[in-house]
Amino acid sequence: MELGKMFVGGAWVDPAGEDSVEVINAATEQSLGRVVRCEEGDVDRAVAAANAAFDSWSASEPEERARVLRALADGLEARGQEIAEMITDEVGTPIRIAQRIQAALPLTVLRSYADLVEAGRPQERIGNTIVRREPVGVVAAIAPWNYPLHQVVAKVAPAIAAGCPIVLKPSEMAPRSAFVLAEVVEAAEVPAGVFNLVPGRGSVVGEALARHDGVAAVSFTGSVEAGAKVAALAAPAIKRLTLELGGKSANVVLDDADLATAVKVGVANCFLNGGQTCTAWTRLVVPRESHDEACELARGFAEAHAPGDPRDPGTRLGPMVGESQRQSVRDLIETGIAEGADLITGGAGAPEGMETGYFVRPTVFGAVERSATIAQEEIFGPVLSIIAHDGDDDAVAIANDSKYGLHGSVWSGDEKRALAVAARMRTGTVDVNGGAYNPLAPFGGYKKSGVGREMGPYGLEDYLELKAVQV
Repeated sequence: MELGKMFVGGAWVDPAGEDSVEVINAATEQSLGRVVRCEEGDVDRAVAAANAAFDSWSASEPEERARVLRALADGLEARGQEIAEMITDEVGTPIRIAQRIQAALPLTVLRSYADLVEAGRPQERIGNTIVRREPVGVVAAIAPWNYPLHQVVAKVAPAIAAGCPIVLKPSEMAPRSAFVLAEVVEAAEVPAGVFNLVPGRGSVVGEALARHDGVAAVSFTGSVEAGAKVAALAAPAIKRLTLELGGKSANVVLDDADLATAVKVGVANCFLNGGQTCTAWTRLVVPRESHDEACELARGFAEAHAPGDPRDPGTRLGPMVGESQRQSVRDLIETGIAEGADLITGGAGAPEGMETGYFVRPTVFGAVERSATIAQEEIFGPVLSIIAHDGDDDAVAIANDSKYGLHGSVWSGDEKRALAVAARMRTGTVDVNGGAYNPLAPFGGYKKSGVGREMGPYGLEDYLELKAVQV
């Protein structure tokens, strides 16, 4: 694997400088190798290659775009176990989850966009106007570390489907699956310049892409603070922006719900990928009369998520991605204790016998005030806050008492009642009674959780311009 090169214009080429960064195994703290850090001049080369490919790729036939998308899916599928193990080592995702989500979900996304391209959409006519959808131009994709291949593919697939060449900057903490994707692109004989990979620091490569005059659209996933910086850098050029940022999602349980099921599913959701998931239901909002029972249920379910070797198929909770992330989670656990929440299980100390690796104890707090730091800030670790509500109106108020609005959940024995509560939640996605994830549904957030939508036909719209042709 060419970790010392970048992929630009259909070839592996040397960057301008010799800087690199070490990638660390989250469970062993050992080196997984060094990855090149590109410079601003390298970004210029990649953007130029993408612009050179724009005219031909934007005019390509739908069948060719669908062929490319299916070829990428097939190539990644053939390397699925390798990808799962890579991401398990980098991020700490337990191998069973890495196989099912980190490696397999991107295949579903790629094939869904191939289907959408092949199906096309009827030409829209309004009176004497023909409405055309045309590729927006070169896309810059800046991806996070927690779902490193899925979040990359969620940007690459619609860009390719729309006819837009793309320049990708993966996370430095989990970059290797992006290199696998580049190798698959090369093997699939994707036209030169349609896909370009430029690894490096966010403060160098990411910022250069965000402000580059040759980039028409930026798709970014990450923190609110970094997203605001990207938006500010892109603003002078009036670029198209898609921002998928943080979350502090509420899992609302109404008084007629199956409490045990809601808590069990909620804990599993909160602890998925070690809690390193922007959509995690980190606030469990339960009827006040059920609060103590919910705490005991959550204790048992949380303690079943014992931290362990993420390569072990029996492990349900792996480590944090790195030392800074582990310390951030531990600091917020200490804050929760200091602010007076009840520590039901877990805590800030290292799990017993796990001095090596970036592990955190699965933690549940009860009697959490809705204004508490741990109820307001995204922790990005295996930490659940249980908050009592006094009826449906109060539950909705608690759910909406957040600067975020990415995801959420409602549980009720009456689906109509649950849907009514879901309609009042200011969030981009709401699961009702454990509704399954749909990769064709629009994904994105309200408020500081972001701008725009990813996935399915709605995700394609961010890569297209509308043109009105009067006849």
